Amino acid sequence: MSSETWPQPLKDWVAKCLGQMTDTNRAEASAELKQVIADAFSHKTLWTTDWAGVQLQSLLPKPPPTFTTNFNLKRKNDGSPLSSGKKFKKTSILKNAAPSSLDPNDVTALNRRAARFQREHEIERRKGLSAHSGLAPSSYSSVFTSRVSTPMYNADDPEANPSVPNWDKHTIVGTSQEIFKDYLRLTSEPKPEQIRPYHILQETLNQLKRRWREKANYSWICSQFKSLRQDLTVQRIKNEFTVTVYEIHARMALEVGDMVEYNQCQAMLRNLYELGIPGKVEEFTAYRILMLLHGRNKSELNLYVGQLTDRQKSDTAVRHALDVSRALAMGNYHSLFDLYLNAPNMGAYIMDHFIDRERMRALMVMTKAYLTLPLPFIQNELAFETLAQARDFLIEHGAGFFQNPNEPDTQKVLNCKPAQAPLAQVFEEKYRRVQIKGAV
Repeated sequence: MSSETWPQPLKDWVAKCLGQMTDTNRAEASAELKQVIADAFSHKTLWTTDWAGVQLQSLLPKPPPTFTTNFNLKRKNDGSPLSSGKKFKKTSILKNAAPSSLDPNDVTALNRRAARFQREHEIERRKGLSAHSGLAPSSYSSVFTSRVSTPMYNADDPEANPSVPNWDKHTIVGTSQEIFKDYLRLTSEPKPEQIRPYHILQETLNQLKRRWREKANYSWICSQFKSLRQDLTVQRIKNEFTVTVYEIHARMALEVGDMVEYNQCQAMLRNLYELGIPGKVEEFTAYRILMLLHGRNKSELNLYVGQLTDRQKSDTAVRHALDVSRALAMGNYHSLFDLYLNAPNMGAYIMDHFIDRERMRALMVMTKAYLTLPLPFIQNELAFETLAQARDFLIEHGAGFFQNPNEPDTQKVLNCKPAQAPLAQVFEEKYRRVQIKGAV
């Protein structure tokens, strides 16, 4: 059964479930999702089920583990207590083992773990207060006084690295007064004197914006922004300032075509927006639609668009991105290139990455519909800035078959029939597959 024939409540429910999945629960949740839909299909209840009330068990919060302290020491077969030597050896093993291998009879380890759960609960409570106040959690440093032997990797963090400890679990408060600091990947526990506090990070952002307006080198600017983002992460600062930092860096990355950094920023912004932190949600919603069009990811695009609110759809940028999607789906290239020339915000920077592909599609259609095409017509129809760009594009893509090649560009005329086969071949070789650097 095709998903296109599903009832709308089912589609909405599937989209909601997909949005709740993380790397840690995706496999289990996907399997349960498919099973629930298969059962409903086999029982002919797809249209009668109240999907809004269905809850996947794999998406429910996992309860924290509980331990029962047992003060009775194990005895040997002969009834005598365990020797002190074996007890010491066992305790040493537990100390270096993963948390899941704790012995319920090791009272000291159990108490230590219980205290850690209490501390993490307190951190989450303070984190909620900090997000509303917009201030850095200045009192966190007193909470983290112990270390764990096994680094924790947060798979939900789009910038996480499995080889680097998850320092989000060990929040500190920075004391560094440096405005600028080059980015270095963390390979050991950060020290407060190496991290800038919240008010210094605010000044850093102001200075970086000024440097960007003064045409500072992007490589240096990018390193500074990555360092700024890192200092925010290790201090668990997630508020409107954090959103602003990622939004500004994303725009800068778009401007220079750094799609790796852009996609990292876009992924983090999705998480921050989902937490309810205000930002330019509609602007980056439009960018995400355009990126999905670039990647030709139709299934994810349909799910994403299906989750948009009426308010989002009425926004100028989002409406423009949806119009681009519609023009591509209908093959309306005249409308597409007009939308390209009139893209709001920085949408044209994303369209730059797939506009040549669509120019090729349009040329393949045009050369089949016409015998000849004047070069000025091709320039205007396909949104080239100059006649020279239009001419060079045709030549580079094997379609430079002009009836009068020695005439000025204003007089050149393309002979369409011999251009058809080269255009199709180049399109197959160059544009059939798409690769998006840094896509997540």
